[in-house]
Amino acid sequence: MTISALASFWALSMLFVIIPGADWAYAISCGMRRAVIPAVSGLLLGHFAATVVVAAGVGALITGAPGAMNVFSIVGAAYLAWLGGQLLIAPPTPGAIDAQWAVTWVDWVAKGFCVSGLNPKVFLLFLALLPQFAETSANWPVPAQILALGAVHIINCGVVYLLVGYGSQAVLRSRPRAARLIGHLSGGAMIAIAIVLVAERFA
Repeated sequence: MTISALASFWALSMLFVIIPGADWAYAISCGMRRAVIPAVSGLLLGHFAATVVVAAGVGALITGAPGAMNVFSIVGAAYLAWLGGQLLIAPPTPGAIDAQWAVTWVDWVAKGFCVSGLNPKVFLLFLALLPQFAETSANWPVPAQILALGAVHIINCGVVYLLVGYGSQAVLRSRPRAARLIGHLSGGAMIAIAIVLVAERFA
């Protein structure tokens, strides 16, 4: 890969990352619960899994089977809607650390992984973009190039999501009413994204 191609992908990747979506909503909600690190780790693991799937060539097989993509979209949308509903029912309160936080960090990681890993938009984005920046004439094999590009995207995600998570924690820590409002908005955003995912898939 040339430096110019890598720089172009970095800029395009960052453009997608800074657009708020389900990942942002999850990072914000976990920031107010002081669970930024495990939450963001889970989100990044989901992006890494999508990268590996595309690099392995499985992505083309999955997208070639409409039934498989339909199931994937429904499962991902249902999970996002469930998380959104939980935020609407019980928005996080700043300064109040979950009593089980110290022993349930695996749950935060798992939820983050599902938010990004089950999001068909993430998978389709990788399938559409990553191969376009791989060069068949390069010294590296195409799967290795895709993994490298995926790593660039994951680093972008890590930087932005950490800023979003810790930013929400710092800004909303002393503003309980604003925190509840943001929690409700985050939950509503997750549900809206879930509806859009299903609508786009079956339109």
